Amino acid sequence: MSWWGMEGLEAKARTVEDRVALIAGAGFDGINGFLPSPEEEDRWRRLLERYGLSFSVNAYPKTAEDMERFLLRAKEFGQVQHVNVQVMTPFLVDESAVGLLRELVRLSREKGIPAYIETHRGTITQDLLRTVGYLEQLESLRLTIDLSHYVVAGEMHTESEEAEILFGKLLQRTSAFHGRVSNGEQVQIDVGPNGEHPMMRRFERWWGDGMRLWKASAVQGDVLPFVVELGPPPYAITVDEAAGRTNEISDRWQQSLLFLRTARRLWSETE
Repeated sequence: MSWWGMEGLEAKARTVEDRVALIAGAGFDGINGFLPSPEEEDRWRRLLERYGLSFSVNAYPKTAEDMERFLLRAKEFGQVQHVNVQVMTPFLVDESAVGLLRELVRLSREKGIPAYIETHRGTITQDLLRTVGYLEQLESLRLTIDLSHYVVAGEMHTESEEAEILFGKLLQRTSAFHGRVSNGEQVQIDVGPNGEHPMMRRFERWWGDGMRLWKASAVQGDVLPFVVELGPPPYAITVDEAAGRTNEISDRWQQSLLFLRTARRLWSETE
């Protein structure tokens, strides 16, 4: 479960302890969040150990130096399963971008912490074609797949043979997922209490394909994280955005549980 996705759910869990207990009680295996401050490290270690939860974190580097400092901190914390990386250089292109990504891959290997580059708007991977180009030049580049960003950026509310081919190239490098559904106009939608929205079928197909491709090359001990990441407003659609972005149109927690069940079902179908 995304820790960011717990924002705005105070009615269900107000404190850090309450939120961790809610996540564990719902059956999630881990939390994707942020490196805790030095003052909070012991608290987080105790909570993760108490509930037997894995822990992954998000990084937002602009340079290789940023990433190296982050990985050193993550190594000191000592309980980081993987790092999800949003590279905050959306206007860096061509060889400069490839060179930066190459350095991030090297640092991940050198520090011994898996780091996956997220397909995300407003980052180095904001353009689908550019991202495919990176993969063609960097065989060791692994991705956190969040196709909602490309679906909304490309207004892909209809089937596209060209997009399917490009998405297939991304899915071959799957190392993690961020679970969210876009309809091509909004980045995060309510898919219905049982996933009735037609876009849910397309995302399920992409997620399932990525799982199967990952399994084809996985070895004993490898882990494929699927992070349920339904964000608070303004990601979540509200009915009163001008008045404060507080009244969401859906029950985000119930949607999160639906995504949890969906990911487990898709995984079981790959057996």
